[in-house]
Amino acid sequence: QVQLVESGGGLVQAGGSLRLSCAASGSIFSIATMGWYRQAPGKQRELVATITSSGSTNYADSVKGRFTISRDNAKNTVYLQMNSLKPEDTAVYYCKFSLGIRNYWGQGTQVTVSS
Repeated sequence: QVQLVESGGGLVQAGGSLRLSCAASGSIFSIATMGWYRQAPGKQRELVATITSSGSTNYADSVKGRFTISRDNAKNTVYLQMNSLKPEDTAVYYCKFSLGIRNYWGQGTQVTVSS
């Protein structure tokens, strides 16, 4: 079992920045693919960004050039740096751990961007 704890959400004005963190338990973090997803009210959960164990990244078109995903394997932590935030980025952001058939989700952190 892997436990994930997100932090860093909050209220920010449009154009501002936030950095989300997700700390994972266990000793297999470094070989897992980590991802950030978000879910806005009334919408389905969607991919924001992923990072593999080798550091390859993938982003949703809507956040390319504004968000950066990174990881620190020594700290078992994945980050999401969010710049130039827009009101449409408002959502609950979830961290996901993926390794083979094992998938674990964090509890989510709220990000609200005011116009």
